[in-house]
Amino acid sequence: QVQLVESEGGVVRNGDSLELSCAVSGLTLTNFAMGWFRQTPGKEREFVAAISATSGHTAYADSVKGRFTISRDNVKNMAYLKMTFLRPEDTATYYCAAGFTGYGARYFTTPAQFAHWGQGTQVTVSS
Repeated sequence: QVQLVESEGGVVRNGDSLELSCAVSGLTLTNFAMGWFRQTPGKEREFVAAISATSGHTAYADSVKGRFTISRDNVKNMAYLKMTFLRPEDTATYYCAAGFTGYGARYFTTPAQFAHWGQGTQVTVSS
């Protein structure tokens, strides 16, 4: 059984930093690209960041580029999203996701390309 479990988010202030983690079980992580998405009520799930399975290639939404960093540890079966200079507009439920790519440099940026999802964790940035 595949499980992705995000760490607890929280309430932070404008300009603060926060790191989310995603613990993955039930699959061989070196075959999967990882991604982070976020969603607010009434809106579609939005791409935040992605990282390839083994090459370290990354991609970011323009809105978070330079502030957020995605990383992974395939030995520990973990993915991370380091968020800095947080803004109120970053307030959302954040989801980690895994999509099969095999080894290499591929990554995905749309929700439909990811087969496995975590339950989501709320991040609230106060102004």
